[in-house]
Amino acid sequence: MSELPGLDLASAESYLSRERPGLLTGPLSAELIAGGRSNLTYLLTDAGGTEWVLRRPPLGHVLATAHDMAREYRVISALGETPVPVPRAELLCSDPDVLGAPFYLMERAPGSVLRRREQAAALGEGGARQLSDQLIDVLADLHDVDPASVGLSDFGRPEGFMARQLARWRKQLDASRSRPVPELDELGERLGANVPDSGRAAIVHGDYRLDNVLVDTANGARISAVLDWEMATLGDPLADLGLLVVYWERLAGIGDAIADSFADVPGFPSAAELIARYTARRDVDPAELPWYVAFGHFKLGVIVEGIHYRHTQGKTVGAGFELLGQMVGPLAKGGVAALEGEL
Repeated sequence: MSELPGLDLASAESYLSRERPGLLTGPLSAELIAGGRSNLTYLLTDAGGTEWVLRRPPLGHVLATAHDMAREYRVISALGETPVPVPRAELLCSDPDVLGAPFYLMERAPGSVLRRREQAAALGEGGARQLSDQLIDVLADLHDVDPASVGLSDFGRPEGFMARQLARWRKQLDASRSRPVPELDELGERLGANVPDSGRAAIVHGDYRLDNVLVDTANGARISAVLDWEMATLGDPLADLGLLVVYWERLAGIGDAIADSFADVPGFPSAAELIARYTARRDVDPAELPWYVAFGHFKLGVIVEGIHYRHTQGKTVGAGFELLGQMVGPLAKGGVAALEGEL
């Protein structure tokens, strides 16, 4: 039984056999699912060929409130009967003695993650447009879900959400400092000078982007599941839209270590077109967006700096982490540009 960093497979198998008798049809094998830069994700397969996905926090340095497995498990469980496609939640383990940290198990949904331009181009122009439209429609569907109707009325505090978010990410930046990051500090100060009121409330994903969904290309580029709910809460839905804009076309030239930009691949619309589709579904003034896009730059910059910090400690698993630190300055500069109206 081969071992992977962060996964004691024998212990996981023993726990699952004890907690869910009959779930497994034989010994487990596992592989690390590459691509994630935060929580660790593994594909488990039993002797009968049934597959599951196991999620656990990263090794080493973990910031307070981050990587909360119970929250992630709760939100995908709650959304299971809504129009938002999520994997079926199977089991939550809160006992850190099993794997050294809490974890949860979910179904292996069909499809794959698109991270590179060649994957996107293979969809063709029609498939690319269909997928892009669905990406926005799923986000609008999520923001339209009544939290109380799915048992999530206490999942967060929407009042003053953006002010708390900014304070939280500035605090997390302080907790991950291993070098000076003056551009990111400046962006945080400028954001703090003009924080919008968060009157609207919705379930927000917290890291919504194309490579956090599974795309089932066997069924017409259909989104089969939205993944990575570790930052989900109740809050301002424009935070999701602003961050999506950053991922969609504002990482070009600086974000290749995370994912390629698809906005100029034939069939994929511009960020402006995505915004227009979203605002046609929900009552949003596009003039409000620059602050949220700038905040998306700041939040992503803090996340990247935190991962860079863990990498310097030898606490990351996988390839490409050594490239992330150089993204922080350009991300901060892009956020300042957004505040100055360059969308």
